Amino acid sequence: MMNLWLPFLAVVIGSATAFIFKEVSRQRMKLLLAFSGAFLLSAVATEFLPEIYESGDSTFGIYLIGGVFLQIILEFFSKGAEHGHLHVHKDVSKFPIALFVSLCIHAFLEGMPLQDSSGMTYGVAIHKIPIAFIFTGFLIANKASIGKILLVIGLFAIMSPLGSLVAQHADIVSSWMLPIKALVAGIVLHVSTTLILESSDGHQFNFAKLLVMLVGAGLAFLL
Repeated sequence: MMNLWLPFLAVVIGSATAFIFKEVSRQRMKLLLAFSGAFLLSAVATEFLPEIYESGDSTFGIYLIGGVFLQIILEFFSKGAEHGHLHVHKDVSKFPIALFVSLCIHAFLEGMPLQDSSGMTYGVAIHKIPIAFIFTGFLIANKASIGKILLVIGLFAIMSPLGSLVAQHADIVSSWMLPIKALVAGIVLHVSTTLILESSDGHQFNFAKLLVMLVGAGLAFLL
């Protein structure tokens, strides 16, 4: 059940934080992003990749690379929200449907291979906190009604649990679980490496960021 409620709870925490604090310092956000990026990278390397290639089927590499390019396409519409920021003007008058749909697709796919108590489940949950914070803050800044914000964030929050449920109960999905894991591994590899790279300030050494990345990678390895 943890793969169902933990990603959902993470979105609630991120959204609630946006309502309470309105704004979090850029430095703290970068540290959280660096931690989540390192955690995700370590989790996919220790959980997904060994299982994918243990089968000996090298064609799964096609799905992995496909996941990388799929995420690049999704980010064209999501404007970088998966990385904890939005490259859109705050005064847009229309609801960003493409952005929302892209985030939902990303979350749904991300949830499909999640299992109870796995490091990837924790990593995805941590990753969702800054996404929910940024997206909720964007909606608040554009004076969306409370009802609309709750509806939109609620729909986003159930996407990963919904992906997990579909994977568990749809036989056709279960039979394709290894290719799906390879696809999601590609998505996560792209997101996690981008998170790590974007957390640096002009590629300068920063001990605090290095420390949180080492902690994140280590925790994912231990879980």
